[in-house]
Amino acid sequence: MALLRKINRVLLVLLVLMVCLLLHSTLLRASTRPKHPDHWRSVSSAARVPAARAQEADNVVPVIICASEERVGATMATINSVHSNTDASVFFYIVTLRDAVKLTRQYIEKTKLKGIKYKILEFNPMVLQGKVKPDSSRPDLLHPLNFVRFYLPLLDISHKRVIYLDDDVIVQGNIEDLFNVKLKPGNAAAFATDCDLPSTHEMVRSIGMQTTYMGYLDYRKQVVRDLGIHPRDCSFNPGVFVADMNEWKKQKITKQLEKWMEENFRQNIYSSAMAGGVATPPMLIVFHDKYTTLDPLWHVRHLGWSPDARYSETSLQEAHLLHWNGPFKPWNYPAVHLDLWERWYIPDPSEKFSLVRPERDS
Repeated sequence: MALLRKINRVLLVLLVLMVCLLLHSTLLRASTRPKHPDHWRSVSSAARVPAARAQEADNVVPVIICASEERVGATMATINSVHSNTDASVFFYIVTLRDAVKLTRQYIEKTKLKGIKYKILEFNPMVLQGKVKPDSSRPDLLHPLNFVRFYLPLLDISHKRVIYLDDDVIVQGNIEDLFNVKLKPGNAAAFATDCDLPSTHEMVRSIGMQTTYMGYLDYRKQVVRDLGIHPRDCSFNPGVFVADMNEWKKQKITKQLEKWMEENFRQNIYSSAMAGGVATPPMLIVFHDKYTTLDPLWHVRHLGWSPDARYSETSLQEAHLLHWNGPFKPWNYPAVHLDLWERWYIPDPSEKFSLVRPERDS
């Protein structure tokens, strides 16, 4: 009998030991299992969004446009002109800096634009560190949002093709026609060249506007001459373009653009004292002989290069898109063809953005 009690005690001790071992093993596995950091949780929860957006991406015309705090009214005029001149379903990706997110949203929600489809994206200017030199000749050209066009793959979009528009354009045609342009095989983008619209040549010459690479690159620098680009080759303006996102990523366009930004930071191979500021030259280098040509009526430009030089009424009526590139913007004064821009202007409900106009005698 005593032996039986001893055996039971031994069995009980062994049972307790086994339970303790099982508990310890379970706790050890729980404590050593890798935890998912917050950014992984956000990625995994967001991973379902692109799949949901894929169907939407096939049915909309995606337009990327920037909205700076000081020019938000210009952006809204562009959006209004696009939205009002098409029956297509347009989705606007409005890229801004943190300080203008609230202002941009209020401008839309408190005006006639509240019915548009849009998403506000915040751009991180830290990506430009070591790539952009300070320059006082035209500080507006150094605004971080001026370089958003270089970083399209970093934006939260899932479309195969997108349209990029500067904020100083007005669209008079159906934006769907621009979106449907056929890109040549292997081309990542389509631009309008500076030599394609004969009706504008006289005006361009009269204001001394450059239409070749000589006006954008410093051919005194060896690194520029080594490119093998003829200085009289026609340039293009990257304020309006259609981009194939798959080709853009495949060709690592963003990396190529950054390379030339960094090269200029070291050697000053172009500057905003030249015709195209600091955003155009990298595009000209990377896309030289590697882009599809747009119908020139989809980019009638240089309206902002002179306060006096004007296009003919016929040219303006035929244009699908007007671009006030240059220092004389249509929300300021003096500028030309103000009526064509003001037609699409929507007053800022916060009154932070206002037009500059001459005082009229009462």
